[in-house]
Amino acid sequence: MNRRHRTARQAITAALHTSRHLAYRTLSGIVAVHVDQGRLIRTGDLLDRLGADLPDGQCSWYGRHVAKAYRAANDGAAAIKVWAQHRTTGRWIHVHVYSPVEPALYTALHTYKATRPLAAQAAYTEAA
Repeated sequence: MNRRHRTARQAITAALHTSRHLAYRTLSGIVAVHVDQGRLIRTGDLLDRLGADLPDGQCSWYGRHVAKAYRAANDGAAAIKVWAQHRTTGRWIHVHVYSPVEPALYTALHTYKATRPLAAQAAYTEAA
């Protein structure tokens, strides 16, 4: 067994014997740390920064548009995923995370009709 599989197996074993919060943080590893530091963001984080007041259902559709734009720009490769707590329900969900300057985030603002009014504001935010 190679080192990578052994490390993953040890992380899963540790996650099984801890609290739920610590378990998901263990499974997410360094990616969760980058999200906490702002080096990587979730789609909902960008919408919060832009002041969007969208219901959860529309936020998830925006996330789907971002994922589609990201795959189109990166030859079908998916973005990094991390375990995070849902904003309103508190349940743990698996979400994609992106660099704050990822063009797919801003492309999706234009392609999804519910976020089109935010596109001009995003252009200003991206430039700043």
